[in-house]
Amino acid sequence: MVALHQALSPAPEQHALAVYGALHDGEETVVLLGPEEGCFWPAFTHTSEYGDGLPNPLDRFSKRIISDFAESWGGIAVFPSDGPPYPPFMQWAMASGQAWQSPIGMLVHARAGLWASYRGAVRLPALYDLPEAGQNPCDTCADKPCLTACPVGALNASQSYDVPACKAHIGSPEGADCLKSGCLSRRACPQSQAFGRAPEQSNFHMKAFL
Repeated sequence: MVALHQALSPAPEQHALAVYGALHDGEETVVLLGPEEGCFWPAFTHTSEYGDGLPNPLDRFSKRIISDFAESWGGIAVFPSDGPPYPPFMQWAMASGQAWQSPIGMLVHARAGLWASYRGAVRLPALYDLPEAGQNPCDTCADKPCLTACPVGALNASQSYDVPACKAHIGSPEGADCLKSGCLSRRACPQSQAFGRAPEQSNFHMKAFL
């Protein structure tokens, strides 16, 4: 089989995206795409979608860029918002060998840690050699600070996410740090800290979550 990177021209890094994993699905190869942190947020904030005042600017930006990649690569673009039925992004992520369920239930990525975020995928009509499986960062994380970082216990070892408690906290004065810089449990992950997501990007997502 041909190496996957040979099929991805132009490379996703040209628009501040990165391959977050890939897997075979029948006779197709599914390529999962996410932010290339360090350059993704600056790239997005210089787009027309960011400044046009219309709803869902990040989703529209992602769809435009990934659809262009899909056309260039000879594939079909797929997005988490497609549906119902919705594409199984979580199952794809874990099947790719680059993401796993963390102690708090959220996906943890080999490189992105708890900042795992999938902007879309491209289905290629052929089987390509896949990247080697990654290492689950939780396996070597002795302290597991993600379990105790949430001040209201919305994310904990039960792996059940208390969404109302989370929303109430980040909408209160006590939750200003979470709102400004992102989820404390995600930020506590050592692999997340090494990934270098911009606080402004986390703030954007947290405000949309509210």
